[in-house]
This record gives sequence, structure tokens and C-alpha cells, in this order.
Amino acid sequence: MTPHDEYQELRAQLAALTTEQFSPELAEVDRMSTSEIARLMNRQDATVPGAVAARLPEIAAAIEAVAARMAAGGRLFYAGAGTAGRLGVLDASECPPTFDTAPGRVVGLVAGGPQALLTAAEGAEDSGELAAADLREQGVGAADTVVGVSASGRTPYAVGAVEYARRCGALTVGLACNESSPLGAAAEHRIEVVTGPELIAGSTRLKAGTAQKLVLNMISTITMIRLGKTYGNLMVDVRASNAKLQARSRGIVAQATGATDEEVEKALAATDGEVKNAILVLLGEVDAARAAELLAASDGRLRDALEAARG
Repeated sequence: MTPHDEYQELRAQLAALTTEQFSPELAEVDRMSTSEIARLMNRQDATVPGAVAARLPEIAAAIEAVAARMAAGGRLFYAGAGTAGRLGVLDASECPPTFDTAPGRVVGLVAGGPQALLTAAEGAEDSGELAAADLREQGVGAADTVVGVSASGRTPYAVGAVEYARRCGALTVGLACNESSPLGAAAEHRIEVVTGPELIAGSTRLKAGTAQKLVLNMISTITMIRLGKTYGNLMVDVRASNAKLQARSRGIVAQATGATDEEVEKALAATDGEVKNAILVLLGEVDAARAAELLAASDGRLRDALEAARG
């Protein structure tokens, strides 16, 4: 096949994607006023939550499977190119400070490597072999989960990542913004959030990117809730690595226990600043050493540890 034939075939593939469609009614958007364009974008963005809602059963099923793998010690990987890959890296990078996940437990892989986060490396998305090599380097295996992320659902890097992961026995999820996508077909769990044409034709950092961010938020957040990383809706595994988070940790302990500032400070001092342990000391009426033992025995689940403390 000649390069011309390849481009013609690719053009035909793209023409069939809703995310690539041209909307004639937007053809003169550049002639609108700034406020008119802002209102138009806002109206378009408002359709995204509904598109995500239409896929909630598939999203919930995927999360249940992800949480089960992670509860057994597995890791979570996101793999994508361009905006999709950067969103995966963003979501993964927020897990350690929010949920105190160990380094390497949630990993974002973007086609082209870390430099692609700052400088576009769009050509890297065309290689499924590159995705396989990236996952091979990470030692992906049967205990792990790989989420391929691609607005089009055809990006070779994302599809290649899922195909390689599946051969390794890993759990696979395909997150796309077009129906009947190759990515969805390659994965065990298909999540296809159809967001339709973009304000700027083909610019999938817009509605498609917003939809992907919403779903990735769900995957990581609900998985961590299932793993006991929260107490109610409180971030009890927060890593207090700066002044803001140290202040937040004190507020969390106070909110969870109703203790005075003096009691909160004393509990945090006894537990080396561990929020979850401090709450257990106060609510379970145990010392710091016993709190640590109870949490270890309950796999870090504060509610289970509290039940054990109250016997």
C-alpha cells in the first residue's frame, strides 16, 4: 500500500468518527462575539455529564473489577497518547497525595514518554509496539489493570497497550468517545462515552477530553473508596506533605471525631501525623501502637478497625 493509499484509508476511518465530524452550524463561530462563543462552549460542555451517565453501568462494572485486582495487590495503569495520555498521567499523579498510594501503584503512561507531557509527540501514538514496550518495562502481569484511553478509540498506542496487557492476563478497560471502537473491542470492559462533534472539529481535548477526565475521576476515586482509602467522604489517607495538607489533616480528624484542637494535636503527635491512626486513637480509645495494629489487621480499612477496637 502506498503512502497515499494509507492516508486515504485513514481519512475514511476518521470520517466515520463522531468526534471528527464537522458541524455546519458552527462554520462561522469565528465571527461570533467572545461572550457568544463562551455561551456556546458552555452549552456544549453541559452535554458531557449526560453522555457519561449513559455509560454508568459499564463504568461501575469496570471499577468493581479494578478494585478487586487492586485489593489483591495489583497495580492500575492508564495508557494513552496526546490529551488522553496526559489526562491519565494527571489522574495517576493525584493518587499519592490524595490517597497515600505507594509509588508505582497507579501509573500513567503517555505515548512518547514524560517529555510528551510538555511537548507534543503526536507521532508516538501510531505505535502499538511502543505501548507494549512501555508496559513490558513496567512488568505488567496478571495481577494488574490497564486502562487504554483514546477519544477516537482507534489510537494504535492505546489499542496496543490493551492488546499486550490482555495477552499478559491483566484486566483491561477501553475508554473511548466513539461507539464500536477498536479499543473497546480489544478490552474486557468497554466504556464508550459518545460526546459527538467538537466545537473545533476534531479537537478532542474539548468535550471528549472532559468526558475522559470525568470517567478517570470515577475510576480512581471509587476504586480508592472501595479499598478503604476514605472514611465516609473524608480523605483519611491524605499525605500531609505541605502546610495546606497539614491544616487539612487536622480538620479531617476534627470532623471525623468531634475532638477539640488540643485532642487532635495530641493524637496526631502520637501517630506521627497519620490521620487515619489519629481518628482511631480518638474514636476507638486505643493508644497509637494498638491503632497501628488494628489498621494493619484490617488492611487499612478504618471502619473495620473501629469495629475491632470497640469489640
